[in-house]
Amino acid sequence: MKAAIFSLGLCAATAHANIVFHWVQPTCDFSSVGPSRCLEGQVCAEGDVCVPDLSARDSHYASFSRHAASEASIEERAAGTAPRTDGRCGQAFGGATCDPQGPYGGCCSQYGYCGNTNAHCSVANGCQNGCSAAASSAAPSKAATSSAKPATSAKPVTSAKSSTSSAPVKVASSASSAAAPSGTSTAPRSDGRCGKDFGGATCDPKGAYGGCCSQYGYCGTTSDHCLVSSGCQNGCTGAASSSGSSPSSSKSGSATTKSPVSKPVSSPGSSVTSSSTQEPVLGTSRSSAAPTATGKVTTDGSCGASYGGTICGDWAAGSCCSMYGYCGNTSSHCGSGCQSGPCLSAPVVAAPGASPAPPAPILGSFDVVGDSGVPVMHAGLLPNGKVAFLDKVENYTQVKLSDGQYAYAAEYDTELNTYVPLSYKTNSFCAGGAYLADGTFLALGGNGPLDFIDPTVGDGFDGIRYLKRSVNNTDLDGQNWSEPGNKLASKRWYPSAQTLADGSVFVASGSLNGLDPSNMTNNNPTWELLNAQGISDGINRPMEILVKNQPYYMYPFMHLMKDGSLYVFVSKSSELFDIAGNKSIKTYPDMPGEYRTYPNTGGSVMLPLSSSNNWTSDVIICGGGAYQDITSPTDPSCGRISPMSANPTWEMDSMPEGRGMVEGTLLPDGTVLWLNGCNKGAQGFGLGQNPTFDALLYDPAQPLGKRFTTAGATTIPRLYHSVALLLLDGTVMVTGSNPVEQPVISANNNTAFPYDTEFRVEIYTPPYLMGNATALRPRKITLSTLEIKAGASSTFYVNFNAPPGAKNVKIALYHGGFVTHSVHMGARMMFLDFTGWNAGATAQELTVSGPPSLNVAPPGPYVVYVVVDGVPGIGETVLVS
Repeated sequence: MKAAIFSLGLCAATAHANIVFHWVQPTCDFSSVGPSRCLEGQVCAEGDVCVPDLSARDSHYASFSRHAASEASIEERAAGTAPRTDGRCGQAFGGATCDPQGPYGGCCSQYGYCGNTNAHCSVANGCQNGCSAAASSAAPSKAATSSAKPATSAKPVTSAKSSTSSAPVKVASSASSAAAPSGTSTAPRSDGRCGKDFGGATCDPKGAYGGCCSQYGYCGTTSDHCLVSSGCQNGCTGAASSSGSSPSSSKSGSATTKSPVSKPVSSPGSSVTSSSTQEPVLGTSRSSAAPTATGKVTTDGSCGASYGGTICGDWAAGSCCSMYGYCGNTSSHCGSGCQSGPCLSAPVVAAPGASPAPPAPILGSFDVVGDSGVPVMHAGLLPNGKVAFLDKVENYTQVKLSDGQYAYAAEYDTELNTYVPLSYKTNSFCAGGAYLADGTFLALGGNGPLDFIDPTVGDGFDGIRYLKRSVNNTDLDGQNWSEPGNKLASKRWYPSAQTLADGSVFVASGSLNGLDPSNMTNNNPTWELLNAQGISDGINRPMEILVKNQPYYMYPFMHLMKDGSLYVFVSKSSELFDIAGNKSIKTYPDMPGEYRTYPNTGGSVMLPLSSSNNWTSDVIICGGGAYQDITSPTDPSCGRISPMSANPTWEMDSMPEGRGMVEGTLLPDGTVLWLNGCNKGAQGFGLGQNPTFDALLYDPAQPLGKRFTTAGATTIPRLYHSVALLLLDGTVMVTGSNPVEQPVISANNNTAFPYDTEFRVEIYTPPYLMGNATALRPRKITLSTLEIKAGASSTFYVNFNAPPGAKNVKIALYHGGFVTHSVHMGARMMFLDFTGWNAGATAQELTVSGPPSLNVAPPGPYVVYVVVDGVPGIGETVLVS
């Protein structure tokens, strides 16, 4: 669909800062289905337009008390053209303008939201008033001038091991030069954008950027810009350009690299946005005409108002036309926002509303222990016990490399709370990842080059990055990411990955270019396989569940089952997938409630495996949201399912408030910790608000309705691009939150969006380590081997000292996976069988059986925790093979 923008706060594609999902906003006049076609959390306004229901205060969204929006009725606030106080504006709100000095921004988007990003301010994106690119059809407001002060520089914190840091650059916040397409003109633009997506604009070879137009629409002088083989659009070297523009200043065969221009890249607090740093966005728009039952039948699976009013008819995938213009038969197609076909006026099974989570008997605590050095988008626990941080290309981090460029990766020492910077060669923006059998950490896919920020980092859309570390060996510590040139079979931005029993890596999904995901030609709903050395087989295989659930197909949840099949969940749907046969084994009922994957991602956890559950545990999914916008309600419900059971059904539970971007982390005692996120909004730059600060503990062994307790709270908002991961000592690292296009350091000056970039690292200490619990830790833990074999006959020995009077023990084998965007790829934990426990004795020696198979514990790095009476000792890193 091509009428609306759904600002999925995804990791931005090179071409668009936020992936843009075009969809048709439900209206109130589809009488064939019922009195209201609005989404949950919306009400009808004048002109049959669906708008956020600001009066909602039911238990489903229990934390509205934190909302800052005015509670006056829509009608009361719609009169006149004066700025409103709730950030709404435009035709649907009485022609209201935006206050450029207010908390939202001075531009009124096509959807009636105030802001100052390119999505708000560009006429090409439908800006209604206060626009910056050209005169809008509505009377311009004074928002055309700067609407946010530049972020001031906070003094950078330098790690004891870091290289020289420099003060942060100021973030531009002028609303005067939004990167809007320039019509059909082929004249050079002033913002460095060019090519077919920008009116055929050329590049000025004598300008600040360079004369070659890259395949992604950026002017520059590197081979990524200038070579026809790299997709150069005009000003190319070695061949005539399609536009007939003058050749680049780069010479064939030896493109001269210009010094990087110190032109600041704006944050979402500015309308000057570089789409190369943004992410895919699904937006809301009103269709001028609803499709009818007499409409033309689709020929390609697209449908609805943005596709000529086509209907699905007997389309093989299903007859419902979703709000995003896809034909299908899932609840995502036939439920909220369904445009035509056998639409459902209400869900078959309603998700439960919020429910109380009483305080835990002992609360955990959050403590700030250091700084991360780089904004943390991706993270993983390394075999050496340290943590890898990985980010996208930024115009500021806390540390620089030896070449003077900012570092976008770091290795964090969890004992010293210091970091060292690491370099990489290709942009890892919104990558996926996994581990190889030898412990190598992989980052897969990413985004295009941003050489106007950093000319040393290239195209990462199909990149494969390797970070080698060793168990009990520090020789490799501090070494940079290795990129020998191996590539994925296709471009993947927002892929997921899972290591398999033979050490190969299953990689699925992603965007080809970061453009509108509502247009299926931009999407990559396929999978490929990397071998045990992390090299792709070069084959892209279509995956039906991803195809059917576009545009909510990115960053799918995946969990490996004991028979080698893969449980895959995306949007609201899931299936059991046969990798060897490349086919679906069975499908499951759709999960009740809102969307659960990007850009309304919740969290997914496979509960602990053990012989007592025959190594076939349940999967629980919590949180999510309705659509990709800052106004979206979030979902408090959780669904739990047993994928390997004969008749799987969803057992529904709920948290005390709706949460998007909430992530679940397995703890050594078998509980799940839920952290981070927001109560309103979605993933994407500037799209989340009402941060959720509480730590929730979920005990799967308790009866339904009594599984959640509240176990402490932080004071630091952890929104888009945050992470949480379990450390060797049983505590949980919490860091990140970079919900802006480029780092903003001082929240006091970030008036357009109040949540700045977080570098602080917190440690959450769970209740099992609070008070005198640390004195009850098992100590002097030694393992007979650090290489554990899988198989029925495999055993190893664990010696330790238990506290006096100890009654019970568990041996947990844990793999934390690749953590990003509230998805913990490959994470799993199992309790191993053992003999030799002597209750009450101090000195203990256990004979422990290894995991029964490599499907249960795929090869790679794990941590062994000895847990005595619920208290874990310090974990020991091992390799499973």
